[in-house]
Amino acid sequence: MLLKKNQLLELTVTGMTGEGNGVARYVGEGIPEPGFVVFVPFTAVGDRILCRIVKVQKNHAFGRVEELIAPSPDRVNIQDCAAFGRCGGCAWRHVTYEAECRYKHRWVWDTLRRVGGLTAEPLPIVACDEPLRYRNKAQYPVHPTENGPVMGFYAPRSHRPVACEDCLLQPTNFRAVLAAIDGWMRRYAVPAYDEQTHSGLVRHVYIRQGAVSGQMMVCLVCKSGKLPAAQALIDAVRAAAPELTSLVVNINPSKTNVILGDGGFTLWGEDAIEDTLCGLRFRLSPHSFYQVNHAQTERLYALVADAAQLSGEEILLDLYCGTGTIGLSMASRVKRLIGVEVVEAAVQDARRNAQANGVDNARFICADAAHAAVQLEREGVRPDVVVLDPPRKGCDAALIDTVAAMQPLRVVYVSCDPATLARDLALFARQGYEVNSVQPVDMFPRTAHVENVACLTKK
Repeated sequence: MLLKKNQLLELTVTGMTGEGNGVARYVGEGIPEPGFVVFVPFTAVGDRILCRIVKVQKNHAFGRVEELIAPSPDRVNIQDCAAFGRCGGCAWRHVTYEAECRYKHRWVWDTLRRVGGLTAEPLPIVACDEPLRYRNKAQYPVHPTENGPVMGFYAPRSHRPVACEDCLLQPTNFRAVLAAIDGWMRRYAVPAYDEQTHSGLVRHVYIRQGAVSGQMMVCLVCKSGKLPAAQALIDAVRAAAPELTSLVVNINPSKTNVILGDGGFTLWGEDAIEDTLCGLRFRLSPHSFYQVNHAQTERLYALVADAAQLSGEEILLDLYCGTGTIGLSMASRVKRLIGVEVVEAAVQDARRNAQANGVDNARFICADAAHAAVQLEREGVRPDVVVLDPPRKGCDAALIDTVAAMQPLRVVYVSCDPATLARDLALFARQGYEVNSVQPVDMFPRTAHVENVACLTKK
């Protein structure tokens, strides 16, 4: 007999998904071993629960905890975040950080085996020394309500706003900036943007602060550049954040879920901020990609350099280079650095970053990674080492073919998605590259994300 919606079952959680859902199996009438899979959010391995089934599909069901009969030893009492369970950010606040790292390592290993056919166990995960207040950037959607604007985050798999005055992953001073902007909007009746009607003005508040420099950028993403009481906004944000270096307005008039638009202007201060990473200074504009966890990023880049095994004579090709941070952190240890990025603003920042740090052996190309790889191949450029740091969707097969055709000795693949990493490692294996190691790095504690560094060598 299949399960039915609203059915109550006593279950024991025996596994976890990468999204933080517990996995239980129901064995009953007409359902033999190993049982029918039920996914239950906000549970932990070892939880014994009374579960209410909320959705039934052909091969699995979803449930929610009706009663916690016996808690897992991994579980903690959640009292520090009122938004947990409603906000789509954190997935693991209900378990100890040690358990979270254990679950993430297992998730990476299971995914590599299931998707990529890899049998070797990943190296022990590199945990974060401080799993709270580690982020240097936050983007808060702003929504209109009957009681005024709401600034917070989206509920899981939706655009429904969840108010969050103080996210425990963000620096404490971000909340003062939010309060200042909220006060300005209420005092001067500045309307929040409504996604349904495409009306209103303020869409997002985007805050970034250098972990080393302390410089802060506040970016107001608006439907247009017509801000009422602009000086009052400047005064309010400056009073709330003495470390403010840049107050900018980004203009996004489109009906889109993309946060930033192409245009904008500086309302007060500098056009960008700077920060120091791996001993190098980096210029950060609103569109610049920059890892949000400074301490773990330095560890990640050190692992990338170790995997690259540089002697000083290599040509290093850094695909998906962003503002150049990974490649530039290794520029002093290679003969020549070539970075490739499709976002023009990021390439401009990468070139400025190279100049500011006295790096004269770097070339940055604005192009799609696959097209740039073809161009370099036609130029006869044969990189010794290729670093790949693609978005979550990973690399397409054509790019992997092109990289393999260059015959680099080593490929270092940085990935934020174990599934696409596993898929792409299998494609590289067909091209004669074997995986020497996979190193998980917990860049984003308490969330469902985990970074990995894979080292591949030519057979």
